[in-house]
Amino acid sequence: MGHRKHSAPRRGSLAYRPRGRAKSLLPRIRNWPKLESDKPTILGYPAFKAGTIHVITVDDRAKTPNFGKPLFNMSSVLSMPEAQVTGLRLYGHEDGADHPIADLKAPGEGLEKLPIERAARVTAFVSTVPSDVGLSQKQPIVMEVGVSGGDVKSQAEYVVGMMGKKVKFTDVFKAGMYVDVLGITKGKGFEGPVTRFGVKRKQHKSRKSVRAVGVIGPWHPAAVMYTVARAGQMGFHQRTETGKRILLSANGTEKPITPAGGFPHFGEVKGDYAVLRGSVPGPARRFVMVRMAVRGFRKSQNPPQVLELSPTLGRPSR
Repeated sequence: MGHRKHSAPRRGSLAYRPRGRAKSLLPRIRNWPKLESDKPTILGYPAFKAGTIHVITVDDRAKTPNFGKPLFNMSSVLSMPEAQVTGLRLYGHEDGADHPIADLKAPGEGLEKLPIERAARVTAFVSTVPSDVGLSQKQPIVMEVGVSGGDVKSQAEYVVGMMGKKVKFTDVFKAGMYVDVLGITKGKGFEGPVTRFGVKRKQHKSRKSVRAVGVIGPWHPAAVMYTVARAGQMGFHQRTETGKRILLSANGTEKPITPAGGFPHFGEVKGDYAVLRGSVPGPARRFVMVRMAVRGFRKSQNPPQVLELSPTLGRPSR
């Protein structure tokens, strides 16, 4: 039978380890950007994935061969229900880490009682109701969203002033901006190493298995390293997509975007929506968090010129 005489690159990136199931359908956000602005603002907005369309825009990237020409973009449509600010949390920096030191759930409790002098950063509790976009879930989803701009005191006053009020996506984000999208990917279940990591199938004369790794480790030391491709969970992981540009945002009633027959597995987009260039993690109806870009982008932040939206996506009309 012999052994392999040719080298091959490793299969599967080591950047995504461990590849286990996410603990919740809601993404865990560990970092928020810091804005160099005197005006405080929230840094994220909850949304639900509706589907994908094609958008033709004018390429505004200078010094490129296609500058000024029509550009074909695969884009994702996100349904943006109105969000409500319901609370405030203060974090203090102690022993090299941030720890929550105070919460405020009602504006009548008073801002003067909070230990603002010990606070290092401020976050806001933002809630949204899935049934507002046509989903069956009636229980609100509450997420903790970062706040930036100005000093800590001005951020706390901003959140207290917004408590109990409705916030729209266009109040925070504008067309042309670059954002990050965090969500849970589509689950694929238990898969083998060929599908999960892309290892090469063995020849048909190899012992008992074809879709299995040939060697998982040496005899001595008798151990299997974590870098070896093994069978296990595939999909339903938390992922962050960075650098997604907002192509346009509008209201579904004033400017309909739903294709004939509705978006598959979602239906009709009735309220506010946003179109982001590129893909978004998860299947239709999955909750995603749109966050201001952590990495700086020196590209154009002006609204792109949209020429055409694909009108024929979705189920055919009958």
